[in-house]
Amino acid sequence: MIKITLINQPTVSPLCSAEHAAKTCYQAEVPTLKTDPELVRDFVDKNLFKTGHHTTLQHQNFTFVIENIAISDVTFGLHLTSPFYNSDQRSGRFCGQMFTNPDYVWIENYIKFFWPEVSDEGLVKILDFVKQSIKIYQDNIEKATDLAKQFLRQERPYISEKFIERNAPKIAQEQLRVFIPTILPTALVYTINLSSLVALWQAAWTPVLRFVTDQMRLCVIAEHPALVFMFDEEKRNKTDWAPSIKDSYQLKFKPGCSLLDVLDEASFKNPEPHQTQPIDLLHFLPEFMDNNIGEVRAEVEVSVATMGQDQRHRTIKRGAPIFTKNFYCPPIVKELITSEHEAFFLSWADDLRGLIPDSLHTAIAPYGAMVEYKKTASANALLHEQSKRLCWSAQEEIYHLSRDLRLLLQQKLSDSHLLLRALVPPCHDTGKCVEGDRYCGRNINIRISGDYFPDRCV
Repeated sequence: MIKITLINQPTVSPLCSAEHAAKTCYQAEVPTLKTDPELVRDFVDKNLFKTGHHTTLQHQNFTFVIENIAISDVTFGLHLTSPFYNSDQRSGRFCGQMFTNPDYVWIENYIKFFWPEVSDEGLVKILDFVKQSIKIYQDNIEKATDLAKQFLRQERPYISEKFIERNAPKIAQEQLRVFIPTILPTALVYTINLSSLVALWQAAWTPVLRFVTDQMRLCVIAEHPALVFMFDEEKRNKTDWAPSIKDSYQLKFKPGCSLLDVLDEASFKNPEPHQTQPIDLLHFLPEFMDNNIGEVRAEVEVSVATMGQDQRHRTIKRGAPIFTKNFYCPPIVKELITSEHEAFFLSWADDLRGLIPDSLHTAIAPYGAMVEYKKTASANALLHEQSKRLCWSAQEEIYHLSRDLRLLLQQKLSDSHLLLRALVPPCHDTGKCVEGDRYCGRNINIRISGDYFPDRCV
C-alpha cells in the first residue's frame, strides 16, 4: 500500500517560526525566537491561522517520499491544481520494469482499499483490462525498439550506435506506454509548505488523495503535535471529483493546440542566452518584470502522459482537464496499431465507464487517453517552457505541442517579433548542446538556414 515517509522538516517548531515571522512585522526590533510551541499556540491559532495570515506558515516546508501511489493519483491528484509544491517523480521513460512485470496483486489490493464499493465483476474487468494492456506492450516492445532505432538513424545524423542502442529501448517504451493504464505504482519526492499542506488536506477530492494527505498530516503531527488544531475534520471535503468525458472517439497522431490570445508585442523584452541558461533569471531580474504582464492563452489536447510532463511547468496556469475520449497514437505506435488495439482503448472509454466510480475510472486511464484544457502563460513562463520542450531531449508529443504553438504564434505575430526569436531551444542561439553526453544528435547547423522545428518521430 502507499507509504509516506517524512524525510525533511523544519528544525525550528513551525508554530514558533510563524509567531516569530508575524511579530517581526509589527515590532521595531526583531523578536526573540521562542522554542516552546505551547507558549505561542493560541497566538498562532487566533491571530494567524483563523484570520488567514498564512504567509507566516509558509516558512516551514516538509519533504515526503511517497511510494506505491498510482501514477494517475499524482497526475490527477497531487500535481493537478496547486502550484505550491516541488516534486521529482520516477520516470516512466527510464524505468521500463514498471511496464514489463507489474504486480497485479498490488493493483487489486489498491482498488479494494480505496474503492471497496467496486463489485467483483468490476474488479475482474479492470484486472483483465490491465493484463491486456501489458500483453499489447510486451508483444510489441521488440518491434517498437527496432522502429525507434530506424527513426533515430533517419532523424539524428550525429549520434553514435552506442547512443542508439542505449536510447532506442527508452524511446520505444515511452511511446508504447500509451496502452498502459496509469494505475501502475510510482514513487516521488514531494515538498510542500505548511499552509499548502493544510489546504490540500482539506480540499482532497479523491479517496487516494484523502488518504495520502492524511498520512502526511500524521507524519507532521507526530513531529509537531501542537499543529493538530489546523486540521479540522469537519471542514474536510467529502465530495469526489473526476474529469468529465466526451462521447465521440478519434485516433489522434498529433497533440492539439489552438491559440486563444497573444500578448502585446510592445510589452515584451527579449533575454540574452546567459540570462536563461543554465539558471533561468527571467522571474528574478527587474528588467523582465513587464514580461509577466502580457500572456499567451491556448487550448491544448494531449495524452495523459504529456499532461504529466506539462504539469512540471508550475509558473503556467491550467484549467480543469476533460477527457476527450480520443486516443493518442505516437509515430512508433502508428506503425503497429491495429483495430484490436483501438477496441482495447474503447473498452476503457465505454465498457468500464459507468461500471465503476468516476474517480477509479480516471485512475485506470491509459497513458494515451487524451485530455483537453486551457493554458495561460506569461512571456517569462513561456520562454522557460519552450526552451525545454523544443529541445529534442523532450519526448515526441510535448515537442510537437510546443512546435504547434510556435507555428500558431508565427502566423499571428510579425516575423520580426522578438518573442518568436526567443522561443527556441538553447542550441539554436549558441550552436552547442547544453545536455553534454545527452546531446540528441539533431543537425544543429541547419538553425541558420533550414527548418529547425520539423516533425520528428523520436
